[in-house]
Amino acid sequence: MNTKIYKRVLFLTDHLMAAAQEQDQAKFDGFYAELKQLCEENENTDKDHPVQWETLADFTDDLTLAITIYQQALVKAETINSKDFRSSIGFSIAALKVELDDKPGAIEYLEQAKISCNKIADKELKAEIHDLLEELKLL
Repeated sequence: MNTKIYKRVLFLTDHLMAAAQEQDQAKFDGFYAELKQLCEENENTDKDHPVQWETLADFTDDLTLAITIYQQALVKAETINSKDFRSSIGFSIAALKVELDDKPGAIEYLEQAKISCNKIADKELKAEIHDLLEELKLL
């Protein structure tokens, strides 16, 4: 990933978190708009990367819209063949689908994430994917 863009995403993430903690909606909306603009400017260029889209989805309050953005991020993760991003994004989509009472959809994304996470180093994410998948299959 382009270092300059990564640093910009990190900067915006820090400021979004601070605005959320301060409950300053105007600040939050401004930083969110900047992040969205960054994503849109880089879309379909060599600077396009799933991390910026995943971050945008992370800060999207509308769950259905967040899923749509995560799905965009997932396509970008598949394009660069990143098992780490495919795993984390798939897990995030599944978690939102659980919140929206879409158990079959959540299971579908978790099963894909489980395959992707087979060779990643993040053992905590692997465990979260496994545990949520098992929990949903028991319900």
